[in-house]
Amino acid sequence: MSLDLKSFPFGSATAQAAALRAGKVSSIELLKAYLARVDRLNPGLNALVVDDRKAAMARARAADRAHARGESWGPLHGVPMSVKESFDLTGHPSTFGHLPRKDHVAKADALAVQRLKAAGAVVFAKSNVPLDLADFQSYNAVYGTTNNPWDHSRAAGGSSGGSAAAVAAGLSALEFGSDIGGSIRNPAAYCGVYGHKPTWCIVPKRGHSMANAPTAEMDLSVVGPLARSANDLALALKVTAGPDELNARGVSYRLPAPPKSLRGLRVAVWLDEDIAPVDDQVKARIELAARSLARAGVKLDVKARPAFDPVHAHAVYARLLHANMAARRPDYASVQEQSESLKPADQSEYAQLLRMSTASYRDYFVANNQREQLRWAWHDFFGRHDLMLMPITATPAFKHDHSEPMPARTMQVNGKVVPYFAQLFWAGLASASFLPSTVAPVGLSDDGLPVGIQIVGPEMADRSTIWLAAQLAQLIGGYQAPPGC
Repeated sequence: MSLDLKSFPFGSATAQAAALRAGKVSSIELLKAYLARVDRLNPGLNALVVDDRKAAMARARAADRAHARGESWGPLHGVPMSVKESFDLTGHPSTFGHLPRKDHVAKADALAVQRLKAAGAVVFAKSNVPLDLADFQSYNAVYGTTNNPWDHSRAAGGSSGGSAAAVAAGLSALEFGSDIGGSIRNPAAYCGVYGHKPTWCIVPKRGHSMANAPTAEMDLSVVGPLARSANDLALALKVTAGPDELNARGVSYRLPAPPKSLRGLRVAVWLDEDIAPVDDQVKARIELAARSLARAGVKLDVKARPAFDPVHAHAVYARLLHANMAARRPDYASVQEQSESLKPADQSEYAQLLRMSTASYRDYFVANNQREQLRWAWHDFFGRHDLMLMPITATPAFKHDHSEPMPARTMQVNGKVVPYFAQLFWAGLASASFLPSTVAPVGLSDDGLPVGIQIVGPEMADRSTIWLAAQLAQLIGGYQAPPGC
């Protein structure tokens, strides 16, 4: 038996699973081949930061023995993969970037990890994150900085930056991350891979928190896959979606089938907004992708928008986001103390951030009801349009910037300085209203850096956004391996 080089290391997890089923490669061979790449390339990338290779080796051998007996563990039988550091993996820490948690040991796998293993996956590592999963870059005091495989001087994105870098560099067949403000989608775009933010709550997050007990489903936050092909996203979603035990007696998800053809598909395009300007190179690649769809028979509409004010929509999302993010911080008391010390006349951006972070229940209640109006506006919009194309990042991957305080950081967009967090607008359009969103690579910038497109659909239309990403790959190409990997 020898390694199937056509599907390794840059092929899809789906193809590698097929090679395993056909006996063209063994799970132990595939795992050893990935680990050899990790040992060679990861020191320069720092994408994978928790190593579970001993347990993975044992599981890979068991997978091969089961295959020899004619047993199948599922569609990912024997496929080596990694997961984000924030997922509990038995016997290993889930630090979220906090030094005091470096000796934390998970006593059980997160539910998503359990489901991936139940489908046959061999989980051998965990990938790097920013502190509190709260940055467009992935660095922390526990594990250090993750570099972009296309240019080590640039960020890999965040908060699933290690995830995207590992997949892009061919260190893992598949990854599973999380997203509340673009944390799957942003790194996918920066590293040139595929990422899917599922409809809120269809993949339970149990075991993805700093609590040592089950916690309530966090608003906005989701968990989902990153991969080198859209088909891998579909497979990973299929094996992880479904209710948790509390409501599984009466709840099931039957996600609608994707379209059968591009011809006649109604697709809107939203390229820019004053409050969140987008680099011309990013817009140009998205426009080229849209035109390729039009040539294939898609009905494009570049003027269609949901019936809400974008500035208001972003304000609603910001209030929900910052309240949620702050509430889970271990130092919340300090945030609250700073907020309470603010003078009423202080309306600076940082002061407003502190107030949103410590919102009262009444404030959150109002924002939640305003969000419901956004959801209905999107529902009405998707009655007339099937899907929406838009950016997810303002620029290609930017140079590392660890300056503090974080809200004071800026970015250059078309030669102009814009706030660091302005690009949250594009993530928030889908996140605030629980919409599924798939990011796909659509080519390289003039500087040779990946550019991603965001495909947004109505709630529960996850299979459709992933399907359109697959169609784009057939029309204009998809994942490309970074040079030097």
